Amino acid sequence: MKIAIIPARGGSKRIPRKNIRLFCGKPIMAYSISAAHDTGLFDQIVVSTDDEEIASIARASGATTPFLRPREIADDFTGTNAVVRHAIAWFNGRGSNITYACCIYATAPLIQSRFIREGYEILARSDADFAFSMTSYPFPIQRALRLTPDGRVDVFYPEHRMTRSQDLEASYHDAGQFYWGTASAFLGDVPLFSPRSVGVILPRLLVQDIDTLEDWEQAEFMYQAIHRD
Repeated sequence: MKIAIIPARGGSKRIPRKNIRLFCGKPIMAYSISAAHDTGLFDQIVVSTDDEEIASIARASGATTPFLRPREIADDFTGTNAVVRHAIAWFNGRGSNITYACCIYATAPLIQSRFIREGYEILARSDADFAFSMTSYPFPIQRALRLTPDGRVDVFYPEHRMTRSQDLEASYHDAGQFYWGTASAFLGDVPLFSPRSVGVILPRLLVQDIDTLEDWEQAEFMYQAIHRD
């Protein structure tokens, strides 16, 4: 059995009610639910929340909410893995046999189902524990600069001060959209960022972290540009 788990607690601080705030006319969470449906992969698409209003909007958007998340894993310090682990254990404890789970973030409106499917296919044919979305940095990290305490400029990697950018190794970061894993890896709290994971590389134009209102506006501009007629 394969399940999608969308964490969406009610207590977001930087953008209040972030998980159900309207994004280009729809609750932002609805985009993640729709992308999960469009893959055709999941036996259930579950929103894990501690909030009744979020649960109601999740159901109206096509997800299930078979439980309300316990308070002890619904605070500012709870990591994603604890939420996924709880959901898998909840289903397994009721007779289901979860083989794969995919954590999909609720605030990922640029997500596309084809990349979620690609993640599953990569994971299923490998011996890895996880497959998750990544994208490349737009500039070589080896050429990164820092400011000294007196405001002067210094380099992080002096050995690459004169290296041409095209000669530097590409670097990547977590795209913050989806995380496929075997149920045993989630339950065993296996580290995500390790050689036991494989990456699904997304184009940068489909990636925007949303932590501030400025991020939110940027993501709306990107969404509108991608989906313009």
